[in-house]
Amino acid sequence: MRILLYTGKGGVGKTSMSAATALRCAELGYRTAVLSVDPAHSLGDSFDRRIGSNLTQLAPNLWGQEIDLLSQMDQYWGRVQGYLNALFSWRGMEGVVAEETAVLPGMEELASLMQITALADSGKYDVIIIDAAPTGSTLQLLSFPDMARWYVEKVFPFQRRAIQLARPVMKRMSDMPMPDEDVFDSIEELVTYLERMSELLGDGEISSVRLVLNPEKMVVKEAQRAYTYLNLYGYSVDSVVCNRVFPQQLSDAYFDGWKVAQSANLELVREAFQPLPIFEVPFFQSEVTGIEMLHVLAENLYGPLAGKGAEGDPTQKYFIGKPQEIARQDGHYVLSIALPLVERDEVHLHRSVFDELVVRIGNWKRNVSLPIGLARLEVSSAKFEGDRLNIYFPVDESAPAPTPEELKPNRWEALKSRLGMDGANGNNHNR
Repeated sequence: MRILLYTGKGGVGKTSMSAATALRCAELGYRTAVLSVDPAHSLGDSFDRRIGSNLTQLAPNLWGQEIDLLSQMDQYWGRVQGYLNALFSWRGMEGVVAEETAVLPGMEELASLMQITALADSGKYDVIIIDAAPTGSTLQLLSFPDMARWYVEKVFPFQRRAIQLARPVMKRMSDMPMPDEDVFDSIEELVTYLERMSELLGDGEISSVRLVLNPEKMVVKEAQRAYTYLNLYGYSVDSVVCNRVFPQQLSDAYFDGWKVAQSANLELVREAFQPLPIFEVPFFQSEVTGIEMLHVLAENLYGPLAGKGAEGDPTQKYFIGKPQEIARQDGHYVLSIALPLVERDEVHLHRSVFDELVVRIGNWKRNVSLPIGLARLEVSSAKFEGDRLNIYFPVDESAPAPTPEELKPNRWEALKSRLGMDGANGNNHNR
């Protein structure tokens, strides 16, 4: 299975690229679902037909969906929101204020993540293509698993087993609302989905992010920032699509200045995103809407349809690289994070809690949960080497060497244990 996510600045043509890619995948025989997670849906406009909030068949092997955020939120967060609403009302908040406060930041992103996970695990699709929102919202979407984990830890700082024991006593002593089992079940389901989503999107063998841009300086600069942040969060970017390139045969003098500017910006794109492959798509004479024009776009993007195979197949991995690696080197374990296109003084690093490092670049930050094997070690130094931030942990020669399992990321284990999801007390409700 492959998950392909197209993102970029608003208006660069990512919806058209998503639709054309989905159409080509379906023609190659892949069972393909294309999802719009942008609140301002335009996927239906690309196919020139209505696409609803349920999966709609658009062509043989091809289904589309414009995700209804409100219904998704109610499905996956409704019970927890109901409890928080009662709790905030008990604390004296007015009804409407309590209801709004119970909707945690990023819940729209959560709704999209849940549907992607559900489709991926259904086994019904070979390819899932995500028509993402503009860059900033996409980064919020992809960083949401980390943020949601933090919110759940802070909002529910208690163990399921402790609440089970305390609930009868608390009901006699106070009228404070206590979370019922179904609230914990709902949170547990949320954690399970988010953990699975992190696995799917963080696995470069399954998921690839593709940046769509136009050859304009401001657009290129935003794409560069997005590329850096995507690497910070551990997502694999395998190509760049440069859309609306003026064809060389365009001879109208009016466009001479634009052609010169585009030529310079195209060179900037090649320099900035090397070694990623760059796909150039021309500025068409007519708007890209409807199946016929999507065929034309797919041919310009992937070449003529020549049967199922690597050539012309959008599901291939155009670039393979690891955003995050751990290796042993000269008496140290080295945690190496790819941070391309970023200046050294833009990066700030500090240890937050025992098992986490915080990497901050501008307004964006990532909590890097350290695997067990590194969490018990102190950071001795950090430095840039090429386009990677390398963080050094001295090896304790007197201690047993970490096992391969102990060097794997461990960011969900503490939260799962507190919710009773480790199976130790018989309260594992995964579903």
